[in-house]
This record gives sequence, structure tokens and C-alpha cells, in this order.
Amino acid sequence: MVEQLPGTPWSESLWWVLLVLVALLVVVFLAGALRRFVLVRSGGAIECYLRVCGGKGRRGAWRVGFGRYGTDGFGWYPVLSLRPRPTVRLSRRGLVVVGRRSRTAGEEGSGTVRVDAPLPADVTVLEIGWIGPDGSDPEDAVYEVAMGERQLTGFLSWIESMPPGTHWEA
Repeated sequence: MVEQLPGTPWSESLWWVLLVLVALLVVVFLAGALRRFVLVRSGGAIECYLRVCGGKGRRGAWRVGFGRYGTDGFGWYPVLSLRPRPTVRLSRRGLVVVGRRSRTAGEEGSGTVRVDAPLPADVTVLEIGWIGPDGSDPEDAVYEVAMGERQLTGFLSWIESMPPGTHWEA
């Protein structure tokens, strides 16, 4: 006859596993909330949407995030990420607006499940690029950034102003 060893029943072990999983989910949620709080409260952060022009798959889809102004560039942080660093950095040097438009019919929200974030009705889409090495204007946009009217005013002012510490030469 086989003798069973004394121990805890499997149902008690299952409760501990579930408790650990719930605790991990709470920690991840709190880390995301803390990241968002730090980004927004440290100043210069705006909600905006970003996509790569001509990108395939996820890179070509609209993604919601926070943009943060800096002296040398504009950092973009996705909302659903725990990375402390920006995913995309847009250098301020030579940054120009190639085009400006409203959202198109294909970019609005629909009832179907979509990979990309649907754009709200009140956003303006900026097509941005960088001046070429010879000083020529860019022919094609590299990124598209969509934001509300208030954020758009601040972004355009940031592009047009000179970074601190630079000297204007005539």
C-alpha cells in the first residue's frame, strides 16, 4: 500500500498563486500610474498621438501618448508602457512643419477592433520633417503628430522659438 505524505492540499497552493498574481498586477498598475504622474506633473507634457509616415504595422498606426518638451528635442512616451525614457525623440534642430490637416475619415474611431488609436474629432494633424543638410526644405514628412488646438499652439511656439543658450546670427 502507498502511503501519502502529509502536506497542504492543492487548493491552498492555488490561492497563494492567485494572490501573487493579483499582487503583481497591482504593482504593475501602480508603476504605470506613478510613471504617468511623474511625466505630467514635471511640466512640459502634453497628450498627443504619433505615427511614422509610411510605416508598416504598428509603426504606421496612430499611438496615443505624452509628448514632453525639452531644450534639444521633443520626447514621446506611449501611454501603455513602463519605460522611463521616451520611445521617440524628435530633435529640435531643423524640425519644420511640412503640412497641416484635419483627420481623415479613415482615422476616426469605429465600432470594430483596431490596432491603432482612433483620433478624436477635435485634433489637428501636423506632418513634420527636418531640413536637409544643404538647408533645403524636406519634401516628405517623417512623422505625423496629432493634438488638440491648445497643445498645437504650444508645440508650434516651441518649434519657432530658439532653444536657450543659442545665439541668433544674421
